[in-house]
Amino acid sequence: MKLYNSIGPSPRIVRMAAAEKGIALDLVEIDIMGGECRRDPYMAEVNPLGALPALETDAGQIITEVLAIGEYFEELVPSPPLIGTTPEKRAEARMWARRIDLGFATPLTLGFRAAEGRPMFEPRLIVAPEEAAPSLKAMAFWTLDFLNRQCAARDYVAGATPTMGDILLLAFVDFAKAVGMDPIGERAWLAAWHARMSARPSAAA
Repeated sequence: MKLYNSIGPSPRIVRMAAAEKGIALDLVEIDIMGGECRRDPYMAEVNPLGALPALETDAGQIITEVLAIGEYFEELVPSPPLIGTTPEKRAEARMWARRIDLGFATPLTLGFRAAEGRPMFEPRLIVAPEEAAPSLKAMAFWTLDFLNRQCAARDYVAGATPTMGDILLLAFVDFAKAVGMDPIGERAWLAAWHARMSARPSAAA
């Protein structure tokens, strides 16, 4: 399989999921800083939205969106499970992944693009007004407080083993740290969880 790869948290999610599953990927590096993803041939041949990552299957199909790619990996290689082994466990894993995606990753990304990332993203995308950035970041950090409370008795967000939600959360927590935010702060569970996830071999993917 071929992964159209770049810097940033989203491609890292796919690389980590593949590493957890033992799936080998042929990486094709795309220069997002140079805008390679926002013009042809990438938009015409890979992803018309101009976003990364994109997975090209062995059959030649292109799959985008990190959680969809994670579901595809789960279908191909069910063990170790990253979504769950029963209908109930899969529902819980998907619930937490959606909460993290919509409640943390999305507002964090939009807040970054509206503020620190504005010079890069404003010429390419519709970005939120700069004055919206603090509120968007506050939404994201509220979700971290929620996770810190709700997951206090667990090792990982959906239970005793990592799921796609944990991978998504790690990628965006580390992204927040890299751009000058402090996502961990006094959140004790999050700090312990972050140490556990960062120690996994897949975290280096």
